[in-house]
Amino acid sequence: MTFEQDRSQCLDKLVWATDRLQIETDNDQLKKIAELIVQTMTGPWRYFHTPEHIFEVGGSEDAVEVLSALFHDLVYVQVDRSVNFNLTYYITPFVKEVRGQLYIRDRSELEPDLMLDMVMSVFGFSPEQALSPMAGQNEFLSALVGAKVLESFVPLRLIVQIVACIEATIPFRSKDSEGLSACDRLYQRLLKTSQEFNIDLREEEIRETVKKSVRLANRDVGSFANPSAARFLDGTWSLLPETNHNLKESTSYTVHAYRTALQKMEGFMHFLKPEAIFHQFENEPDPATFLSLIGRSAKNMEVGRLYLGCKIFTIAFLEALSLRLGRDIPLSAMMGEMPSDEYPVSKLVDFLPPVSNPYPPNTAIESAVLDLLEKGRLKSSSYDLKNSPLATFFAKSMGFDEIRYQRGRAKEFFTDKISAEEFIAGCDRQVTEGVTEGILRLFDSRKAALSGARKFVLRNAS
Repeated sequence: MTFEQDRSQCLDKLVWATDRLQIETDNDQLKKIAELIVQTMTGPWRYFHTPEHIFEVGGSEDAVEVLSALFHDLVYVQVDRSVNFNLTYYITPFVKEVRGQLYIRDRSELEPDLMLDMVMSVFGFSPEQALSPMAGQNEFLSALVGAKVLESFVPLRLIVQIVACIEATIPFRSKDSEGLSACDRLYQRLLKTSQEFNIDLREEEIRETVKKSVRLANRDVGSFANPSAARFLDGTWSLLPETNHNLKESTSYTVHAYRTALQKMEGFMHFLKPEAIFHQFENEPDPATFLSLIGRSAKNMEVGRLYLGCKIFTIAFLEALSLRLGRDIPLSAMMGEMPSDEYPVSKLVDFLPPVSNPYPPNTAIESAVLDLLEKGRLKSSSYDLKNSPLATFFAKSMGFDEIRYQRGRAKEFFTDKISAEEFIAGCDRQVTEGVTEGILRLFDSRKAALSGARKFVLRNAS
């Protein structure tokens, strides 16, 4: 959608939610808020955390959930490389930067502020606290912005609920040593906050607020449990350029840069436990639904790990070959450029030999991965192909068991335990020759194109 369409949809949601909550405001005020939200969410590095994402996360049934979603990803320091300038008005009175680290200001530096104190109470934060990107920094700052934006016309009891919903979107938290989940701890802090700030929230309303936060947070990570592994990986591929900014230019990022991005994502998938992805509080969601979410996410991550392992071995092979040319070789130099409607491009896949006797997949997971490699993910991206023709060639030529073994050797290559030459020598000779010959033929096609251009210039010069 265009910026204007996103802003219009954001405004529609603001109008709907404030009407549903019987909040008195005017359209001009809501227009300014919609502008602030959409300008931030359409920054140059936003690929996944976009207006489309916040509209989806909010759902369409509960006004508090809709408002919470609109604000929950406003601040994303790792993605935007900083706090968006338009948001600093709401943040700098309360937060400072010291040598690249964000801190809540010392109490002596803070003017009395109800919104700050309430947000800190809901999050369990305190003055002088260092903010960590992995422990609620972005959610805390987003909630603070939301509270300050809304404080002039939204009742405190509703702002507290919105802040609680945003707190619940801090991802991937396990139970603590006492067996309490993130939702249990949020419930306890809401009870304390309600009493401390004399907020008119009954205990049952607090329980319902936590349930709202569960629904919002589970939609926020809903792609993990998508019935389609291809759609799950679409989300993964949208996340990659948000934190690997050099992928933005498809013709210039290097083999090494692409490999590093894949490694980080693979490491994350091996680290993450499905039980830590989704929330449950009391009977929200019901046990059957909750177990289904965990089961589907476990399957998707198993597919994702093997898929990424195949691609990492493939990129390791290309990186080892590219080192014969130089240290920082663009991936497009080895593979060919992204397809273009403007002019024809030569691609490595055009020069690979046919696989006469392909290895069949042995499990449902391997079948799913081969299908994803060959046919591709569902959504196109500006920086990478949907399908993986070279990884498909390797999978069919070598089989998944061999690729798993070679993925282990790739780790040794990345950590300099074996050289590039040793890594290549340990791969199937026939496959190595087929890919190497394909790359040489790709280079020959470029040489032929340049020779043709040279002849054209000489002919016209004479």
